[in-house]
Amino acid sequence: MHRATRILIALVALLMAGAVSAQASRTWVSGVGDDANPCSRTAPCKTFAGAISKTAAGGIINTLDPGGFGAVTITKSITIEAEGQVAGVLNAGTNGIIINAAATDRVVLRNLRIHGFGTGLNGVRILQAGEVVIENTTIESQTQNGINAEPATSTLQLTVRNCVLRGVGATDNASNNTDVGILLKPGATGKIIATIDDTQVRSIRGGLKLAGNTEAIVRDSLFAGGAEDGIVVDSTTGVVGDLLLDNVTVHDFSGDGISANGDSVRVRVANSTITGNALGVLSAGGAQIISFGNNRLVSNVLNNTFVSTMPLQ
Repeated sequence: MHRATRILIALVALLMAGAVSAQASRTWVSGVGDDANPCSRTAPCKTFAGAISKTAAGGIINTLDPGGFGAVTITKSITIEAEGQVAGVLNAGTNGIIINAAATDRVVLRNLRIHGFGTGLNGVRILQAGEVVIENTTIESQTQNGINAEPATSTLQLTVRNCVLRGVGATDNASNNTDVGILLKPGATGKIIATIDDTQVRSIRGGLKLAGNTEAIVRDSLFAGGAEDGIVVDSTTGVVGDLLLDNVTVHDFSGDGISANGDSVRVRVANSTITGNALGVLSAGGAQIISFGNNRLVSNVLNNTFVSTMPLQ
């Protein structure tokens, strides 16, 4: 091998080793940081996008002080979290956080404030990941969805816990139940298994929509106010849509409180309140909305009825 070639190979190897070693397991951002910094605690970066390239897969990005840290695209396992201060993502005219990682990656978003200023698209858009956890996060003023999960071919495990979504959905959009607080819509060969706990969705349009191959449990949560339907499960023939609601309140929607459509769709409802909507519950296309017999379906313009009642055991 020519001596100059050997020297060039050695230099490239050194540069690659330096790039790898520059990635830390924990990095930091600050409102007064600089993305040219190494993102250490004493020399923090300014944005999440600046820090993510310097954070190793499986690492953690922390905030040192309150600030707006910018939109970011996540392509690997990572945790972004704030403790004790406001960690803002201001996403006017664009998506706040896009997750497009490997089908085995785990992403955690914790204690964030994602604000679209009335022109943002989606607060969090999930294209692919193995698991996504969103905790203690506020998402508001988005024109499309607060959380939009649409894995095309893989299975996504999604947890939404103690979150607030408000002012979500375009006020001038046609009535199509796609601009909602939380949209779970896997592709033809994708699947979503979701758990939503202690979460409030106060939407301009719809609250929660499941479409395609989805399984979800929603507990101790509120869906309030909107020009469309509160909770929708809509799957094509033969595709499973399975939803369990436990201690959930759905009220003040101009459409249906709970709507289900499709021959493989099942919605089970326990200890929940559906009130103040145009129509309480609506089943179509062979779908089943089943009550455990301890719900309050009251004071809707038209309450309608559950398809059947299942005794508590």
